[in-house]
Amino acid sequence: MEFEKFLEIRDKLCLQEADVTEGKMMSSQSIHYKKKVFAFFSKKNKMVFKLGSPSAVEGIEVELMEFNPFKNKGPLKGWYEAEFQYHESWEKLADIALEKIKTD
Repeated sequence: MEFEKFLEIRDKLCLQEADVTEGKMMSSQSIHYKKKVFAFFSKKNKMVFKLGSPSAVEGIEVELMEFNPFKNKGPLKGWYEAEFQYHESWEKLADIALEKIKTD
């Protein structure tokens, strides 16, 4: 169910934006803009977004956690994950991440 929601979002973005494509991030399915990853589906069945800072999502009722795939390092700067319980916000978060990467 979680992965299907990710695929739905990815497919929609790929159809809407010519420069959005599917790909991989750390062996996980991801969404790219001009070959740069801005969102992906983690092995823990969460969606992960490159938002820069949590203030980018002010006004959206979602609990974000810093994404940390490492055992002995800190989290990836600017990357946040959202659990499936917030899947209704995943698409909006992906849109925010896409707009952010367009200006980077």
